[in-house]
Amino acid sequence: MAPDTPLERAAHTPSEAPEPTDGRRARGLRSRAAALEAAVQLASVEGLDGLSVASLAARVGVAKSSVHAAFGSKEALQVAVIARTREILIDLVIAPALSAPAGLARLRALGRSWMAYLADDVFEGGCVLCSASAELDGRPGPPRDALRAVEEEWLGLLADNVGVAVRAGELAAGTDPDQLAFELNALGMAANWHHQLFGGGEGFRRCRTAWQTLISMHQPNPEES
Repeated sequence: MAPDTPLERAAHTPSEAPEPTDGRRARGLRSRAAALEAAVQLASVEGLDGLSVASLAARVGVAKSSVHAAFGSKEALQVAVIARTREILIDLVIAPALSAPAGLARLRALGRSWMAYLADDVFEGGCVLCSASAELDGRPGPPRDALRAVEEEWLGLLADNVGVAVRAGELAAGTDPDQLAFELNALGMAANWHHQLFGGGEGFRRCRTAWQTLISMHQPNPEES
């Protein structure tokens, strides 16, 4: 089945920006990309609010003016970090799950790839999207808007595959896609929290079990068919 959600479409059609022909511009873009990777890691440790032009400049060892020229304001830097984190989510969570057919199999695959992504400590201080969801939830502005858009895409991806599974008879009729997506997302958020606070992989083990159990609870009962 063709991908229906923005994250699935993005995973199928990665963007390929043309290589600039001007040498100085090419070096500038490479420097910005390197600084953005550092900004993502810094934000994972210090939080998006702790991320600033000055702190990033100190981390990468360049003048503040260089970082400002690449990103502009602190707010623009925060939005860029969220956009980059979305790309990482697509590469490491969404794309691996697309080998499974849409519906129940993909829901299970998304749980596996999400837990692998969190357990691999891709970010120094834990998932940026998870921590930013708590940090920015009551702070209106462009960074919160950007984060909300990504989280809506993620919840939409889960709900869309729940809907496919219901229509295919893989999940029981009457299963609420948005409700099940909410519950599955909550499991992953809790696993990240547990790992960051207590360490180890116990939270991920429990989440893998709970993810499969929750899905199984919504599968049709053969005795009722």
